[in-house]
Amino acid sequence: MDKNKTPLHIGLIMDGNGRWAKKRLMPRSYGHNAGMNAMIKIAEHAKMRGVKYLTVYTLSTENLNRPQEELDGLYGLFRKYFNKNIQKLYKSGAGVKVIGDISVLPDDVQNLLADGEKNSPENSGFTLIFAINYGARSEILRAVNLAIEKGEKLDKGAFDSLLYTDGIPDPDLIIRTGGEMRLSNFLMYQAAYAELYFTDVLFPDFGKAELDKAIEEYSKRERRFGKI
Repeated sequence: MDKNKTPLHIGLIMDGNGRWAKKRLMPRSYGHNAGMNAMIKIAEHAKMRGVKYLTVYTLSTENLNRPQEELDGLYGLFRKYFNKNIQKLYKSGAGVKVIGDISVLPDDVQNLLADGEKNSPENSGFTLIFAINYGARSEILRAVNLAIEKGEKLDKGAFDSLLYTDGIPDPDLIIRTGGEMRLSNFLMYQAAYAELYFTDVLFPDFGKAELDKAIEEYSKRERRFGKI
């Protein structure tokens, strides 16, 4: 494998937590808990592999239509684990960023996420980006409305600066676990030239070896960006 072709930025659609729990005759919250633990391990391994940015699709705008009981369970995971896990990331020299509209989340969860960003070390070599209440269509519409407010005609660079991902390079590789083969409103603008990798592995079982397989597959691909 060509180690020089390690992706700079990976986007990760963490699908399959609920099905993983169902196979074990457990509630969906059990799967989300396992997924949270898997996510931190994947972030640590991605950092070790030389990845600089990892964006995890934590909660989509569409996910907010799920039963309140399930949403309350997800918010409970943030309350229980978020601060503890990001402290581990800080100590390893990693930073944290949140993208999406978190204003509709419970106040204490909003504060947790805001503090996570505020206390993130500057000039970190690795950034874990949480996409929470994030949807690509909403992000693009938000950017368009900001542009209208400015009353300016924008080029690509100016438009990019209005996105949640301002200052973050576009993803090189997007991984989706759980067997589905779609982006589900995740980084659709930024993923124009991303390599896509789909696996049937349910996310709680997506460990270090599975991430290595995805990166190895990425390293074999030739990216031409429209050129010959």
